[in-house]
Amino acid sequence: MNIFRVGGAVRDRLLGYPYHETDWVVVGSTPEEMIKNGFTQVGRDFPVFLHPESKEEYALARTERKSGPGHHGFVVHADPSVTLEEDLERRDLTINAMAIDDAGTVIDPYGGQSDLETKTLRHVSSHFVEDPLRVLRVARFAARYHHFGFTVAEETVALMAEIVDAGELPHLSTERIWVETETALGEQHPEIYWQALADCGAVAVLLPELAVSHGISTLSRAAPHTDRTDCRWAALLADLPEARAKEASERLKAPNAFSLLATRISGGRSSIKTALRDATECMALLKVLDGLRREEPFEGFCETLVALEQKSVDAHSAVDLLRSARDAAQHVKAADFVDQGLTGPALGAAIQAKQIERIAKLLD
Repeated sequence: MNIFRVGGAVRDRLLGYPYHETDWVVVGSTPEEMIKNGFTQVGRDFPVFLHPESKEEYALARTERKSGPGHHGFVVHADPSVTLEEDLERRDLTINAMAIDDAGTVIDPYGGQSDLETKTLRHVSSHFVEDPLRVLRVARFAARYHHFGFTVAEETVALMAEIVDAGELPHLSTERIWVETETALGEQHPEIYWQALADCGAVAVLLPELAVSHGISTLSRAAPHTDRTDCRWAALLADLPEARAKEASERLKAPNAFSLLATRISGGRSSIKTALRDATECMALLKVLDGLRREEPFEGFCETLVALEQKSVDAHSAVDLLRSARDAAQHVKAADFVDQGLTGPALGAAIQAKQIERIAKLLD
């Protein structure tokens, strides 16, 4: 049995990038031997085991053969005869196909270190086209390492386009697509994820709405000013009509909070100026944002708006004024009308009238 550190931990260690998980490959062992040594098997499609103490993942070296469409259409072969080089060859990018042994020696049969030096995201072999998930993974890596100067090799972009043209992307589960997308939204340059997908034709399949908007450039402008992934998603869809933003969110099964914020930004972004000139309109906007009862999506709306209009003094002032209007309305309480004996709808109408009155004084 020989054990090697592999994958992202090796890549990021060599790159000087922080990492929090370590994956291991075990060469020359069997499931029975692993279990005998105290490991717990967790992999169903292929043998992966948890270390009895560290709980890190240890996978038996394996090869894969394409057997059907999509990300799971593979037959896995794992036995003691599979070599480390064969295991590394099935990986997506050269920078992910390196290993480190117990002595600290880097095993790099496919040129990963060279590609780290040239800042290149390059596929390991022609088997790259067998897994459509790799289109999204490469795009995500492009977003993650863009600030280091990494770009996707032209020949790899061509293979990504080949996967798209072969109609493989629809075989991916929507849930897995969203996992990759949400992770990319949290990277330093999330717009690069979408640009990489656009470069290979994947955006037309995954989010065709971006073809009729300036969403990628809008996200690029907003991302440096908010770390919230839901705000970044809303910024991506901000140029779309509200109905199309909702459709896009639903297609990728974005969480409800993401979908709601995106639709509120699309629907309310252009109306904020009008709302801040008329107390009744302002009240209507606060209700749409559920701002009188909850923090969200009101806070997300404000943060996204400021991120989108970072260079506009008017936008900052508008958000400050909207926050003040909300605060003024929230200070109106039912207890203020107890001496009037109002109940039910009459009480609700009185509260709202007073809220509008206070907002009007603030706007004036």
